[in-house]
Amino acid sequence: QVQLVESGGGLVQAGGSLRLSCAASGSTFSINTMGWYRQAPGKQRELVATISSGGNTNYGDSVKDRFTISRDNAKNTVYLQMNSLKPEDTAVYYCQTLAGSGGLTYQYWGQGTQVTVSS
Repeated sequence: QVQLVESGGGLVQAGGSLRLSCAASGSTFSINTMGWYRQAPGKQRELVATISSGGNTNYGDSVKDRFTISRDNAKNTVYLQMNSLKPEDTAVYYCQTLAGSGGLTYQYWGQGTQVTVSS
């Protein structure tokens, strides 16, 4: 089992920045990919960014060149630096990880943190 706790959400004006953090605990030795997803009211959950244990990154099209994902494997923590925020970035942001061994992979989610961008 892996537990994820997000922090860093809040209210920011358009053009501003926020940094989200997600700390993992439990069976952290089994963690592979870590990432961020978001869900706005009335919309499906969508990919924001992921990062593998080796540092390979993947971004959703809407956040490329504005958001940066990083991780500290020693601290079992993943970060999301969000710059040039837009009102359409308003959503609940969820931390996610894929963890497992022996051919089995499990997906874990955090409880989510609200990000609100005012115009």
